[in-house]
This record gives sequence, structure tokens and C-alpha cells, in this order.
Amino acid sequence: MRRVPAQVSAEERARWLAELAAALQQAQKLAWQLAQSKQKRAEVLEVYGRLEAVLQEIEALRIARSSAARPDSGPYWMHQPPPDETSD
Repeated sequence: MRRVPAQVSAEERARWLAELAAALQQAQKLAWQLAQSKQKRAEVLEVYGRLEAVLQEIEALRIARSSAARPDSGPYWMHQPPPDETSD
């Protein structure tokens, strides 16, 4: 397994995660087809579930990276000036 270097741009990292997700989805399709054959169905479904878990991790990485890349990604009120306390 290869690690992604820390110096990789956000665009390259996003592309790498998308490619990885696509490969895992293809593996899931194959696992689903194999599960239909009834032989070793339990093992194949376990692999399918593990692939699903990895896909969820990739999605979490995508979300974390995309929100970290945008400093304005918080709620709108975080970017508003504080209320004037003397206006009561």
C-alpha cells in the first residue's frame, strides 16, 4: 500500500481519493456478483461490508479535506461581527 506524500496538492489528493473510491466500487460490484453464486456467500458478503466501510472512510476524508480547504465553511454567524453590547 502506498502513502500519499504530504506535499500533494488538494486537487491531486481529491483525484486520488476519487480513483480509489471508483476502484473500491468496482470491487464491491464484483463481490456482489460473487455473492449471488451461493458459494462462500458469507465470506463474500463480509468482504463487501469491509469495502463499504472503506468507502465510508474515503467519503469522510473527502469531507474533512474539502471543509478544511475552505476557511469560510463554518456557519454564517461565525463570520459576522460580534453584536454591539451597548445596543440594549
